[in-house]
Amino acid sequence: MYVEEIKNKQKNKTYVTVLIRETYRKAGKVLHRTLANISKLPRPTIEQIKRIITRETIYALDRESINVEQAREYGAVYTLWQMAKALQMDTMIYSRSEQWRNDVLAMIVGRLVYQGSKLSLTNLYDTTALWELAGHESGIRPDVETHCYEPLDRLLERQAAIQKALAKKHLQEGCMILYDITSSYVEGDYTNSELVAYGYNRDGKRGHEQIVIGLLTNQEGCPVAVEVFKGNTSDQTTVLGQAKKVAEDYGVKSVVFAGDRGMLTPKRIEEVTELGYKTLTALTHPQIRALLEKKVIQLGLFDERNLAEVRDPDQPNLRYVLSRNPIIAEEETTTRQALISKATEAFEKLKNRKKKQTEQELSAAVGKILGRYKVGKFFEWKVDQSHLEFSLRAEKIEEEKALDGCYIIRTDVAETELNTAQVRQSYKQLAQVEKAFRNLKTVSLEMRPIYHHTDDRIRAHIFLCMLAYYVQWHMVKQLQPLFESDGKGKNRRWSLDIVLNQLKAIRKTVCTIEKVPLDIVSTPSSAQQKILDLLNVSL
Repeated sequence: MYVEEIKNKQKNKTYVTVLIRETYRKAGKVLHRTLANISKLPRPTIEQIKRIITRETIYALDRESINVEQAREYGAVYTLWQMAKALQMDTMIYSRSEQWRNDVLAMIVGRLVYQGSKLSLTNLYDTTALWELAGHESGIRPDVETHCYEPLDRLLERQAAIQKALAKKHLQEGCMILYDITSSYVEGDYTNSELVAYGYNRDGKRGHEQIVIGLLTNQEGCPVAVEVFKGNTSDQTTVLGQAKKVAEDYGVKSVVFAGDRGMLTPKRIEEVTELGYKTLTALTHPQIRALLEKKVIQLGLFDERNLAEVRDPDQPNLRYVLSRNPIIAEEETTTRQALISKATEAFEKLKNRKKKQTEQELSAAVGKILGRYKVGKFFEWKVDQSHLEFSLRAEKIEEEKALDGCYIIRTDVAETELNTAQVRQSYKQLAQVEKAFRNLKTVSLEMRPIYHHTDDRIRAHIFLCMLAYYVQWHMVKQLQPLFESDGKGKNRRWSLDIVLNQLKAIRKTVCTIEKVPLDIVSTPSSAQQKILDLLNVSL
């Protein structure tokens, strides 16, 4: 929206027509239309209108000519709304335009822009244009039960169909699928829940019950499917079910299933292979030592070359790609030494404790120390007549140090499909799933803590967060030129938060000018316009 002044000269006299105009697209063409003729307004009033439109500070207004009713955040919610529709999120949710579908879109966009609970999102009805975009009347607060919780229930009913549509868009025969798992804690009483349970907590929230979440993405990290498991579910037990889902539900019969070393154990690899899939994962340190003992590999290979490939004569279809990262090697050595030092200090305090303890009490205390610092294999100890003796196993420490920074990737994918460098790069892509979890849980979407108190609502909430991340993933991809370095190793100081704050600053002012009602959107700054151009959004 803009103010245009048109000068027309007639018989040595100049007439000025002042119009409020806007641009719009039709059939791929940029067109212009007039919203109001404000030529008869006093010049000071016209200047004030210009300030409204360009979002400059407004001072004394002519209240008889202009009535400003409200100003709301508009740019961020409108942009992401348009992006969601461009990604066909609306039709994937439901083929027909119904209010509940719009409410789901509002929650997806709200998750990206504002985070917080569903209730807090409805409280923003008066400060953001989000709910108006969803079809709600301005100034009327949406009901959290009707416009949040009930649409969530409808969304859950559509999860399988939506994920199938996402798989059709982003998975194809022969592609690589990344799979990982995480946990998220909950708040409140879940006595009747079949999902919530105590388990291995990745959030560091001891004493909190949790759920476990499995996420499937394509090789680029684009989310395709999510599933919620019981809180005490182990990582590896979820693998076969997810692999079958890809084959049976999504119809993709030939893929490379990639997961971390704790996920794709030998047994799970066997199960996935029986489905006709190839696999790609890293080896654990015990598995690496087994290859060393069989002389399939030699430690010298890690030092001689940054990247090497070997094959097991007993299993010629398997390829082992060896690599070593010196930075990680130093970090692992330093971390291990710090833990050993802390454990040693704790042992010394325990040994010199004046309070008399039984052998059972001392043994329990030793176990607690070793469990806390996870360095049991580096110590020898014994308790004899309430006396503790311990020593370091130097050979074990050196043995472990020799493998610091070393990793081996195991795959049965043929070299014609993935060369050595591509194998390494493909495994590194698993970091994309970890990044997805960070975004879902803390960075920008704040999936946790979870306050929903029924299993289905928990499932729906997690799925909603995944859909929000789906939109965000595409947003970040399109904005990549902003996030890349300037070629001199310096970051351009852009981030997703900065982008959203820039867009939030674009406001819609509802006002009446000369009795003509107008919604005036502030003119984007150069930085804001750059963002909009990259996202292919026109205000």
